[in-house]
Amino acid sequence: MRRDDPEASELANKAALPAAAARVIAALTPLLSDQRLRRIEASVERRTRSVVVVLEAVQDPRNVAAVLRSADAFGVQEVHLIEGTQPFLASRRITQGAERWLDVVRHQSAEGCVGSLRRRGFRVYVATMDGQVGPGNLYSADKIAVVFGNEQTGVGAQIAALSDGRYTIPMQGFVQSLNVSVAAAITLYAATRDRGGDLSEDDRADLRARFMMLSVERAEQVVAEHLQRHSP
Repeated sequence: MRRDDPEASELANKAALPAAAARVIAALTPLLSDQRLRRIEASVERRTRSVVVVLEAVQDPRNVAAVLRSADAFGVQEVHLIEGTQPFLASRRITQGAERWLDVVRHQSAEGCVGSLRRRGFRVYVATMDGQVGPGNLYSADKIAVVFGNEQTGVGAQIAALSDGRYTIPMQGFVQSLNVSVAAAITLYAATRDRGGDLSEDDRADLRARFMMLSVERAEQVVAEHLQRHSP
């Protein structure tokens, strides 16, 4: 997909909650159906921050969009972007709004990204053709960050040198590589296997409120009116 395609757009930053999570939840709960509330609760309870995706200078907006959808599908809350010479773009048709449910974190360098993740206790593995382990070995780590590189050149030398290891997806046919979005989907399925939700109660409350904001029309106005009615 061409980067100048009208469907390709930059990823928006996450909007801050207009009030404390508990007050947002109180304001919006009456406007949501029981089915929607159950869907939100089930998603929040299964979300994980112990597996994160890192994309380094991925160029095709369709690939970026597909990785975002896979992250949401497997309950991975964070996607980290190492910006290249051009900003990350995603195909709106393919994301179908998946990025709204995720935390997209931007980094200016591989060193900054890896340093930030290491301080949080993550082990960093890059996807390569000569990896020492397969994706099935990743799920045993307490916290794992998986890195996918540019479509043409793969992961950069700097982040490869900074990583804790390399992994590869075994292939039995004649092809020697997979599309980055396919590789990400296979990896996330394996890395999140048997991994339940691991968010703190405060984090779950914030996410619950955010998902409600995304599910109600004119949510900010509703919350503002609720705060006026219930202010001391």
